[in-house]
Amino acid sequence: MLLRALGDLEDNPNPLEMAGLPVPVPREGEVRIRVSVCGVCHTELDEIEGRTPPPRLPVVPGHQAVGRVDAVGPGVRELHEGDRVGVPWIFSACGRCKYCREGSENLCPFFVATGRDADGGYAEFMTVPAPFAHPIPEVFPDVEAAPLLCAGAIGYRSLMLTELEDGEALGLTGFGASAHLVLKMARHRYPNTRVHVFARSEGERSFARELGAVWAGDSTEEPPERLAAVIDTTPAWQPVVEAMRHLEPEGRLVINAIRKEERDKSALLALDYPRDLWLEKEIKSVANVARSDVRDFLALAAEIPIHPEVQEYPLESANQALRELKERKIRGAKVLRIAEP
Repeated sequence: MLLRALGDLEDNPNPLEMAGLPVPVPREGEVRIRVSVCGVCHTELDEIEGRTPPPRLPVVPGHQAVGRVDAVGPGVRELHEGDRVGVPWIFSACGRCKYCREGSENLCPFFVATGRDADGGYAEFMTVPAPFAHPIPEVFPDVEAAPLLCAGAIGYRSLMLTELEDGEALGLTGFGASAHLVLKMARHRYPNTRVHVFARSEGERSFARELGAVWAGDSTEEPPERLAAVIDTTPAWQPVVEAMRHLEPEGRLVINAIRKEERDKSALLALDYPRDLWLEKEIKSVANVARSDVRDFLALAAEIPIHPEVQEYPLESANQALRELKERKIRGAKVLRIAEP
């Protein structure tokens, strides 16, 4: 699927088009993957609607690709034809800057994003530098593995950044692909922690309760207790204000969103310093993922094991999946079927 122009889905409900492309040839250090599935992420909406635009058009979106290596470029030793791998948001990083040397390649100034800066997984074939393709644990079928590569990995990084301790209360604002995996992670990693979910729709709130949330309500509602940490996965500003109000002293809000929408930025003016920021409350953002996040999370997900809730669509229905994502018609993660594994 190709994205040729940017614009709001409300004006153009079908921004992606099917197109025939040459089969890519892996260069030195790269592998080619025959893609079987690719997850659908809110970041694709951010790309299409210009909040994090691709540097060039057309581009093939998709950064939760799972498939098998079917060609190996010169110099590749770590992967072989037939290996099952996944490609997440991090397509490559420079490997030389201070952030890469520290293991924080998610902050690399030369960070390359799959499906935005380089062609991604909404296609039958894609190429990627071999060190940035991740072996998939056998416990997961392809369709379940796809959302683990982004929703899971970025959710894992978000949860680690909360610095939560077992027994403390956690809030999740928004309950899509990432948050439902964070809830499963949190219940495993912190068995005495109580998870509270803020979501707009009763369907999302009911789903959260099914997965073990002790409370679920709208972001404007008061939870039954103050929270040690909140992870916000929404594209809006108003939930930031509400989350700060729900935090206990020294509480931390972690914002897991690549961009926030401009249209409700005025909501920030509603922040009340004594109520919302006083007592050493903290706001921290999440930037991309590092390879270590992906591999550490895949290992944890296999150990638990985490099996995402998935809605599957054929590749030609990518526009439909994106529209439903924009309209908040969500139960777990959406995944495109490209080919049979």
